Amino acid sequence: MAKNRYVIVSVTNDLCTDQRVAKVCQFLVDQGYRVTLVGRNLPSSWELKVPYATKRFNLIFNKGPLFYINYSVSLFFYLLWARRSILLSNDLDTLFPNFIISKLKQVPLVYDSHEYFTEVPELINRPFVQRVWESIEKAIVPQLKLCYTVSGAIAEAYEKKYGVQFRLVRNLPKEREVEIMEKKNRIIYQGALNVGRGLEYLIESMQFVEGELIIAGAGDIEERLRMMVNHFALGNKVRFVGRLNASDLFELTKTAKIGVSLEEELGLNYTYALPNKLFDYIQARVPVLVSSLPEMKKVTQQYGIGEIINSHDPKVIGDALNRMLASNHYQKWVENCDQAARILNWENEQTVLKEIFSSL
Repeated sequence: MAKNRYVIVSVTNDLCTDQRVAKVCQFLVDQGYRVTLVGRNLPSSWELKVPYATKRFNLIFNKGPLFYINYSVSLFFYLLWARRSILLSNDLDTLFPNFIISKLKQVPLVYDSHEYFTEVPELINRPFVQRVWESIEKAIVPQLKLCYTVSGAIAEAYEKKYGVQFRLVRNLPKEREVEIMEKKNRIIYQGALNVGRGLEYLIESMQFVEGELIIAGAGDIEERLRMMVNHFALGNKVRFVGRLNASDLFELTKTAKIGVSLEEELGLNYTYALPNKLFDYIQARVPVLVSSLPEMKKVTQQYGIGEIINSHDPKVIGDALNRMLASNHYQKWVENCDQAARILNWENEQTVLKEIFSSL
């Protein structure tokens, strides 16, 4: 156990809904570290009740280049005046100030890459901005000693690109017992409402589906999606419930009959994606319908937990959902989810974190 050792964990979000960061912070507390989680404050931010310290920056800018500059400067000075601590940087947008401070203070730096940052859809059509982030990544990542990421494909890509080992720490939920129940024909999508998630096609597909779609999350394209629901007169079939805390989200998810993860192949980040929601569905014992991106396809086939589609055509999606809802194989998928849930959980995955932090 690490007694009286300090860790400062930094993210650019408002700390409320990042389950990965919450689980890592709790792991560190359980290992005896004294943790401070640093993020930003937004008007929509919830009050946090967590067993570790938190710090939220009130920033002047909340989006665009000025936000990243504002955040980086705030984080730099916070870390500069903070006690000597292990630094845990989450994603490329927190890495620069963490790296500078780690050199100035000669303290360990651990890097958690939640995604293939320079290949997210928001950057692939903005070459100048993409090059800026790539230059930061190229300058810093080859000098790092302790890195981990969310999927095997992303780990391999970073290792090939920079010659640095990235350990695999998937964003798995904690193991939970779930009572198997009779369910209505309810389909759930949980996660960000952003470009590239296949949500437009999913909503359009509901014209053909005998069931209800619940969309749990918020994001940049929410208004567009709501307009689509109105356009296709699907108000009685599609329901938006907004962002939910982890407990409420799990309770809702386990009432669904199918969980969907239909990411599109928009840049390498999505191609290599292994979304949190896939494992949340498994832990809720909810069979899945996923797009044929390699990492999701691999898990779905390996554990036999649902179906894979090769097209985002709304009719294809609708037919697949109807087929699953009526399938004689449905109970077998549920049983396979139950078996997978006992393997794909945070209790098993956090052993990698123990190895990383015990080396410091």
